[in-house]
Order: sequence, then C-alpha cells, then structure tokens
Amino acid sequence: MKKFLFACVCLLMAACSGSKTPGVYNVLDYGAKGDGVTDDAIAIQNAIDECNAQGGGQVLFPTGYTFLSGPVELKSNVDIHLDVQSVWKANPDESIYTLSAFGENRGEGMMWIYADGIENLSFSGKGTIDGNGVSFMGKELGDSYELKPITDFDPRPHVLTLKGVNHLSIKDITVQNGAYWTVHLIGCHDALIDGISLKNNLKIRNGDGIDIDHSRKVRIANCFIESGDDCICLKNRREFEEYGPCEDIVVTNCVMTGRSCAIKIGSENMDSISNVLFDNCIIKASNRGLGIQNRDEGTVSNVVFSNMIIDCMYFSDVWWGKAEPIYVTSYPRAVGNHKDAGWRFPKGATEGKCGEVSEIYFHNIKCYGENGCFIGGDTKDKVNHIYLDNIDITFEKRTDYMGGQYDKRPCVGEGFVQSPAYGVYVDTASDISLKDIRVKVDEKFPDIQFGGVQKLINIK
Repeated sequence: MKKFLFACVCLLMAACSGSKTPGVYNVLDYGAKGDGVTDDAIAIQNAIDECNAQGGGQVLFPTGYTFLSGPVELKSNVDIHLDVQSVWKANPDESIYTLSAFGENRGEGMMWIYADGIENLSFSGKGTIDGNGVSFMGKELGDSYELKPITDFDPRPHVLTLKGVNHLSIKDITVQNGAYWTVHLIGCHDALIDGISLKNNLKIRNGDGIDIDHSRKVRIANCFIESGDDCICLKNRREFEEYGPCEDIVVTNCVMTGRSCAIKIGSENMDSISNVLFDNCIIKASNRGLGIQNRDEGTVSNVVFSNMIIDCMYFSDVWWGKAEPIYVTSYPRAVGNHKDAGWRFPKGATEGKCGEVSEIYFHNIKCYGENGCFIGGDTKDKVNHIYLDNIDITFEKRTDYMGGQYDKRPCVGEGFVQSPAYGVYVDTASDISLKDIRVKVDEKFPDIQFGGVQKLINIK
C-alpha cells in the first residue's frame, strides 16, 4: 500500500512539473523572455494563434516579467490575462510600426495591439499594458511635449485598436503611457470596460483615454482615467463610415482628469450619435468638463449628463478648451493643412457642414473653475432643445492664464469668443431651458463683468 501511495505521489509531482494547465497559454512557453529588452512579439503572437486554433482560452503574461514587443494581432475567443506585476510594453523603435490605425489615412498614428473582425475577446488580471509614450515624443514644453516632425505618416503607436469586435470585455487591468489614442473601439458591439486604471502622461498630445467610434451597446464603469487630451470620447470617424452610427452608450462611476475635454462627443462625427447616458462621475483639474463639439455633418441627440462634480482650469492654447464645465456646440469645421486634412470632409467636398445637436439634458451638476458654460451653433436652429436643471457654477481663479473667452475650435472663422464671464453664455441657439442655475463668484476672482445668463438669439 505504501509503495502504491508513493508511486501516486511521484506521478502527481511529475505531472505538475512537466505539464501545462489546459486552456492556458503561457507566453514564456512560446519563447518570450520577459526581460524588458528582447522583443517578444513573435512569442506572444504564437501563443495567441495557438490559443485561437485550439478553440480559445487564456493567454497568460505571468507575474514579475516585462514583455517588450512590437505589433501583435489579437484573435477570437482569447482572454489576455496579465498577472499582477506583469507588464506588456511597447517597443520604442518607431520603424516597426507600419500598420495605420485609420486604414488608408496614415496621418494619425499606427497600430500596436490590434484586432479586426473577431469575437469573444477579453483582457483581465491586475497587470499593465504600457504604451511607452514618452519614447515617441519630442522635447518637453511647459504643459505638453513637442510632436516630432513626420513625413507621409505618423509612427506613434496607438495602444489598443479594436475594430469590428463582437462581445468585448476589458476589466481590472492598468493601461498607461499611450503615445497616441489609448483604447479605440471601432465598430464594436456589446463591449464592457470595467474597473480599469488608464494613466497617461498629461503632457502627451492626442493621448485620448477611451474613444468609442461607430460602436453600439458599450458600457464603461468604475474607471479611473488620466489623459493628455480627452478622457472618454464618442465619435464617428470618416475612415470607418461602413460601421454606421454610435449609439446606446452608458458611462457611470468614473473619475477623470484631462487636458482637453474629460467627456466629449465629437469633434469627428459624420454619422449620428444617440441614446447616451453619463452618470455619477467626477472630473478634476481638466481644461473642459462635458463637451459636445460637433464639427461635421453628423447629428447628436438624446444625451443625458447627470449627477456629476466638475472642476475645470485653464491650460495653454495647445489644448482645446477654455475651462468650460459644460459645452454644447455645432460649428462647421475649418479647412486646414493638417496632416490628415484630406479625410476631414466628404470625398469631393472642399468645405464642411455641421449637423444638428438636440435633446441634450444636464441635471444635478456642480461646477467649479475659471469659466462658465457655453452653448452655440452656426445658425439658431442648429443647437436646440438643450436642458440645464439644478446646476451650480462656482468661479474660482486657479491660474495666471487670461480669462474672458470661450473656445470654438476647430471651426470656420475666429476660434475664440471674447466675452466677460457668465454662468451660461448662449451664442446662437434655440429652445434652451435653464432651471435652477446658481452662480457664485469667489472673492479672489478678477473683477470682471458677471451675469447668470447671456442670451443672444432666440432663447425661449
């Protein structure tokens, strides 16, 4: 009997030491070094491919390793699991990033970790995906980094570019140091982003946190986001028009800091954005709080913002925004010489048009900062049926930047509205409902003109 038990123990030990866990594909078993120096892209790709070929499972990045890599393509039925204290980090070699994040438009960055037309993709664990952002920047300026000169394309890699993914889950991980957009969902359906920490360098321009692009049935909850640019942004880019509108989006219980607009709709919108709910969020030290920045022919409708605390302050003109806590606009996009200007207007068009923004609701919001709310469009009916209810606006001076203006960029004509500070400034709009708007001015704020509401055209 003792010999039998001893033999069983020996067999069990041999099995544990020499076999792989079923359904788990450890990247170390496929040749990854995890030393932070060797490019492990081939090993990681092989693990993903094998996991997919076997019907799915978990691709494991084990604890205590830093896996440097170039571009990697994700596959269906794969869970990317990052153990605590594991890091997947972008290779800083710009020459290896050759796949555009925007298809034929190569002017706005390349892909690093990407997926196209797959299903059942997830990210889990307590580890980190690191975009190595500063490695792709120029010299450090006051509140930003200089962008390096580019030729026919911008080599900066986006962190996650997930296109046409059905049933997507990103939970609990940390995503940080993006060199360009960080989490970009394009034409995705049934997506959940829950409990992630997204921590970008606040000086990196174009460092958006989460971009929801032509996607539907998306839920974002319980996230902490710091981003040099927009934290959460809904849009419909022209490059992906085949995916249709962006709709049925819920964002709740998030804390955000951004250098442009913490929560934004636009500016790229060539389709429609509708049925959107933002609730129970805190915005701290951002250049703009809640923004609808429609600059293309698409429409925005049926959007609710509720139960929020917003704290805004001025930054330099590098960043769009002038500390407006609430911002609802629709103006035609300016003709420019931007590196991807050929993609800004419909094919054959030499100038743009802006679509209607309507049925937008703001309820129970406390605003603190250096400016008031701004509402406006290029014609009186372009922005309509905007409802503000139970809004507190407290003016507090934070910086030495000059006030007395609102930011309309990117738009045709003058990009800034020069004006005294108002709790709510309405510039060409109709059917605006203002109920229980309270404006308070801190005694340290500069002695300039104030008013509760500035009404200019056809306010009912």
